[in-house]
Amino acid sequence: MTGVKNLDQSRALVLFSGGQDSTTSLAYALENYDTVETVGFDYGQRNRIELECCIEILKSLKQDFPQWSAKLGNDHLLDLSTFASLSNSALTDHTQEIAVGETGLPTTFVPGRNLFFFTYAAVIAYNRNLGTLVGGMCETDFSGYPDCREETLKYLVLTLNHGMGTDFELVTPLMWKSKAESWKLAHDLGGDDLISLIREQSHTCYNGVREELHDYGYGCGKCPACELRAKGYAEWKAKF
Repeated sequence: MTGVKNLDQSRALVLFSGGQDSTTSLAYALENYDTVETVGFDYGQRNRIELECCIEILKSLKQDFPQWSAKLGNDHLLDLSTFASLSNSALTDHTQEIAVGETGLPTTFVPGRNLFFFTYAAVIAYNRNLGTLVGGMCETDFSGYPDCREETLKYLVLTLNHGMGTDFELVTPLMWKSKAESWKLAHDLGGDDLISLIREQSHTCYNGVREELHDYGYGCGKCPACELRAKGYAEWKAKF
């Protein structure tokens, strides 16, 4: 088609937050694509410690997983700090309580976040010939965020491709997996070493707590993210 930039879909860009899901999705991309780059976002999040975790996770992947190290390319960190001023969310306003809001969604919902992130990621990918965008969104065990739904992301990639004249593929390897199945996928991809990396180096807790290492990893043990992660870990150990 005239005006379409054909990108290399063997080259992937992973939205990488430093959490369990994005780390597992990164491992999936490293297993399935020839070249993998990562992009993270500093948007004023209360759990900003996740950005420090990203650095350590990438170091460990390069050092401890020789089957993937040569594939792992550039890491991009975008300063989107003004986003916090636009969002009325407990994840960007540290004074808000993490609870269920009036709409039925958790107060940690950041409106438009994934739409915003994928749009920025697509610009990077366009200029670096990265034809596959990878995200750790999930519609099975999740908090109900509408921008994590498969339907939302299908519309989004259509919009990106129409608006940018591209042929991006958007891949979400965890979309229909439970948290237990996500732990299993991580083990299938990288064995006990990857499980240890996820437990000890990734960060999923909304409160940014890293003082205590639980069975499932570091966290406060009380926020919705910790509860989902702990439940999934226990189910994985029991079932698989």
